[in-house]
Amino acid sequence: MPSITGVSAVDELPGPEGHGPLQGDRASTGQLGDRLFSGTARGAGLLVIALVSMIAVFLLSQALPALAKDKVSFLTSTQWDVDGTPLQFGIANMLWVTVLSSAIAMLIAVPFGVGVALFITQYAPAWLSRPAATLVDLLAAVPSIVYGLWGLQVFGPHMAGVQADLERLFGWFPLFKDAGVGAASTILTVAVVLSIMVLPIVTALSREVFAQTPSSHTDAALALGATRWEMIRTAVLPFGKQGVISASMLGLGRALGETVAVMIILSALADGTSWSWSMFNGGETFASKIANNAAEFDSPQKAGAFMAAGLVLFLLTFVVNVIARIVIERQKAFTE
Repeated sequence: MPSITGVSAVDELPGPEGHGPLQGDRASTGQLGDRLFSGTARGAGLLVIALVSMIAVFLLSQALPALAKDKVSFLTSTQWDVDGTPLQFGIANMLWVTVLSSAIAMLIAVPFGVGVALFITQYAPAWLSRPAATLVDLLAAVPSIVYGLWGLQVFGPHMAGVQADLERLFGWFPLFKDAGVGAASTILTVAVVLSIMVLPIVTALSREVFAQTPSSHTDAALALGATRWEMIRTAVLPFGKQGVISASMLGLGRALGETVAVMIILSALADGTSWSWSMFNGGETFASKIANNAAEFDSPQKAGAFMAAGLVLFLLTFVVNVIARIVIERQKAFTE
């Protein structure tokens, strides 16, 4: 609509600083670009939600018929017999092995990852920090099968001494009791290998967050007489807490879903071998169980049993991410 001076309202839109007002064509182009970008971003977000929803619906539709015919407790039973009639399958063993190996992996990886990130960003000189960061990031490029073979053939045998020491010191506790499984194929060994696999994720994200700590915070702490560690404890770590939590949850997701390395290292319980709480025992995670038996999906009932296990893994990963998001939002609200 023309103004008194004969210039349209579009023509009067202010332009970038120092460049005068935007002309009509440029303003229209900018508005069109904004609408296209907004629509694309919204579509991408909706697509991700749709994909996750379709995966959940697919797993649920495949699992429900088998769950309806299951004659043992699905959540508490350690039996897994999908070849006979009636169906008898439970996930207690897989759930314990998956959670235990992932928890031990995160207990090892998070402190080491945060420590390496602090060293690279706060202690290492410039000529060392960049090569060190590159070397750590290269761990993420190593294929899972290489980690599995290395863990079984090279690293695993050296765990025998560690296992013996832990057994001697804490053997009274069920978690450290001898289960008669070789040290190269135990839950503890696979947990250590998983910690190495998730270490680049935790380190890279923590490093990026720590590097963004405002210099005014660190300089103020040092100006008040704080040592370097006191500065890190009072300025860097509080600033990067949300990033560390996010990095830990991403690493945990990788540990929960890792398949090939776990399948190579972890020894499945033989028939007649009793299940126990020990980290020196064998077993199978959800992912390795499904991968080991993929060739047996020759009937809807068998496939449904494994789909039910996959559904639990899907829900477990989803719950972990939801909890992480809640923790991050609470931390954000507290800091603001």
